[in-house]
Amino acid sequence: MGTFGLAAIQLAGAAAASPEDVFQAISTSAKRYPWADMIMIGELAVNGAKLERAEPPGGPTETKLRALALELGVWLVPGSLYERRDDKIYNTTIVVSPTGDIVARHDKLFPFLPYEKNVTSGSEYVVFDVPDAGRFGLAICYDIWFPEAMRTLAMMGADVILAPTRTNTIDRDIEVAITRSNAAINQCYVAGINIGAPVGLGRSVICGPGGDIIHECGGGFEAIAVELDFDLVRRCRERGWHGLGQTLKSFRDAPVDYPFHASPDARRVALDLGPLSMPDKVETTNHTDAVKLKIVE
Repeated sequence: MGTFGLAAIQLAGAAAASPEDVFQAISTSAKRYPWADMIMIGELAVNGAKLERAEPPGGPTETKLRALALELGVWLVPGSLYERRDDKIYNTTIVVSPTGDIVARHDKLFPFLPYEKNVTSGSEYVVFDVPDAGRFGLAICYDIWFPEAMRTLAMMGADVILAPTRTNTIDRDIEVAITRSNAAINQCYVAGINIGAPVGLGRSVICGPGGDIIHECGGGFEAIAVELDFDLVRRCRERGWHGLGQTLKSFRDAPVDYPFHASPDARRVALDLGPLSMPDKVETTNHTDAVKLKIVE
């Protein structure tokens, strides 16, 4: 193991206007950071968030991305694409090797329901190895809100979790905190790369294995690059971050069962919260009438 160069692009404005603009931004970043081994962008960055743009595996966009990775000689994690398979649509992240081969394909485990409608949930956890570097786990946006899923990637040996994101809502600040927490809890790097204005709220963040923020973007276009130190991940897991909590060892050694994690039926019984549906308008109280009623009484 050693260091690994990760370049992350927070697309925004004109740079996210069309697939060609996205491809150009990736090419420019590869030239700007020639030492970067991998380039990563945000969720649904290439073809956008319209389901009618879904393509089958091996479709024209995937073909172009494979050619681009081969041309640039880099690992490419091009956000995600809506992908159509067997009359279902998935939100899918592919990983393209420097030889232009697809080495991993992750379907978003937790579509952002009830808003991300008609998208089928993935059912498999995905990790992949970069030779002579380390192991990477894949998540997409809302996936990071589920610590059981992130812990599973760590237990599968992920040194880094890559999470392309497309968030334009008030909870982006919470997502930054969740990204930090996932990094600290699992003692690994986590890269949560969002899209900037006007599509998203930006604030892409790369966190180290102690939950420390290596870099947090602003709201607009940014292309950044960092060196990931896989030996640091190993040291943190063996000794604790700065010699403190050895979290994964404690998780491994504690004689504690997690019954609600193991059984979907147990979760459904325990979490009797009603259907997962669009919230209705909240009924408000007419305070004037309430006051009048109180006076009459």
